[in-house]
Amino acid sequence: MGQPEADTQQYQSIFKKAHDFTKADEIKKMGLYPYFKPLQATDGSTVQIDGREVIMAGSNNYLGLTNDPRTIKAAQDVLSVYGTGCTGSRYLNGTLDLHLELEEKLAKFMGKDSCVLFSTGYQTNEGSIQTIAGRNDIIFSDRDNHACIVVGTQVSNAKTVRFRHDDMDHLRSMIAKSDPDAGKIIVTDGVFSMSGVIANIPELVDIAKEYNAGLYVDDAHAIGVIGDGGRGSASVFNLLDEVDLISGTFSKSFASLGGFLVGDREVIEYIRHHSPAHIFSASMPPANVATVLKSLEILQEEPWRLERLDKISNYMRTELRNLGFNVWSSQTPIIPVVIGDMFDCFKFWKELFEEGVYSNAVVPPAVPKNQSLLRTSYMATHTDEQLDRILSAFKKVGLRQGIIDNNGRSLIGES
Repeated sequence: MGQPEADTQQYQSIFKKAHDFTKADEIKKMGLYPYFKPLQATDGSTVQIDGREVIMAGSNNYLGLTNDPRTIKAAQDVLSVYGTGCTGSRYLNGTLDLHLELEEKLAKFMGKDSCVLFSTGYQTNEGSIQTIAGRNDIIFSDRDNHACIVVGTQVSNAKTVRFRHDDMDHLRSMIAKSDPDAGKIIVTDGVFSMSGVIANIPELVDIAKEYNAGLYVDDAHAIGVIGDGGRGSASVFNLLDEVDLISGTFSKSFASLGGFLVGDREVIEYIRHHSPAHIFSASMPPANVATVLKSLEILQEEPWRLERLDKISNYMRTELRNLGFNVWSSQTPIIPVVIGDMFDCFKFWKELFEEGVYSNAVVPPAVPKNQSLLRTSYMATHTDEQLDRILSAFKKVGLRQGIIDNNGRSLIGES
């Protein structure tokens, strides 16, 4: 029996926005589409794309461990013991002794009472924030926070107040106006993923104390990257003990996939037993857990990786600025190179790729209008020669595109 015409039209209308979305196809026809490029092989600092080798200047593999023989062997060794997956959630049949070992070691590493693992970094923040903040609570969230934090606030029953990025005066005024009897938590990225800027942890700690608020820091781009022994943004300021909850991810410095949250035992136990993202998701596969365990071991045994990463970051920031590029206020291995117009950014990305360098084109709404940029990020295993080739490519394309001049000046203005 045929479907009524009105019902058919109503059914089809749900897809109208999809059929109206033509931007990606238009950019592809122009030969400027920079996304979903398949990597055919990689050794970490170089990758094979379209049958040619290019330098990877857009990876979050900060310590260079994804291709380390030790992490690969650690993953391989557990397959014959545990198999390829857990086939269930941590709550039921999906907890391995490896999970418990990793939770214990991460809690100790971060100087916290307890730790809970999640299957992805995204789920860590989404699942923890919505669980800890309830109907009578208020979340104060930096406007530049990662999407997983934003979604966590949206699906919680708490009221969310977004304060201007890194504006402590605005945060203070918002929290001062709030219901004094409501539960409060401040949530922020520790390192902001587009700008590479470290959050103002000291002031956030002071405000949280003054207004009896919790403080939650997402250190996805900080743990294994900056701070004392790679312990993240709070440790930069010797304030680990003053931050209530710290989350991290395994898809960056830890060469794997998954995420974790550390904090006081009672809070972690509450999240462990109430977070839908934890209870209803299959647990981290054994090979992923073993990779993280080995990466954590290497991080602690080889401090030269953090030292090298810091040296590289300082060098690339300085040299890109000297060439005339606007790199905002980056303080970490994440170094944005502002191009401006979206299509100019795509053109710059393509020419840079043709020069043998892969970066990430980031356009609105991920960044402000007319602030499209190439997000570059560096790893401890980049060689000096590779870094200089990246700089040479940026200089060639920057001059050709009219982004910089020969005198080391930006031609698009600062922001």
